[in-house]
Amino acid sequence: QVQLVESGGGLVQPGGSLRLSCKASGFTFSQAGMAWFRQAPGREREAVAARSLKNSVTYYANAVKGRFTISRDKAKNTEYLEMNNLKFEDTAVYYCNTHISGSNYWGQGTQVTVSS
Repeated sequence: QVQLVESGGGLVQPGGSLRLSCKASGFTFSQAGMAWFRQAPGREREAVAARSLKNSVTYYANAVKGRFTISRDKAKNTEYLEMNNLKFEDTAVYYCNTHISGSNYWGQGTQVTVSS
């Protein structure tokens, strides 16, 4: 079955960096588009970054453009989200997502807290 397992979250000061990882299994990773979402307390889940099936298109939310980078390692079946110059408003639970055969799949999430 499809599984997505996030890791790499934590507590970081403003201006700091983190790299989130999403280990994928149960599907052909090299043939799937992937996305990162986040959800802050009291707010709706929002898309942060996405990569299309053939890497031809990537999406970044305006709030993270120039600071976050989505990438993947096919050999490791792992998707990454590199986050730099983190801000207080980046505090949220971050989720990995893929959409396969009409179904949405989510990981369990990893907490990112930006605090001084």
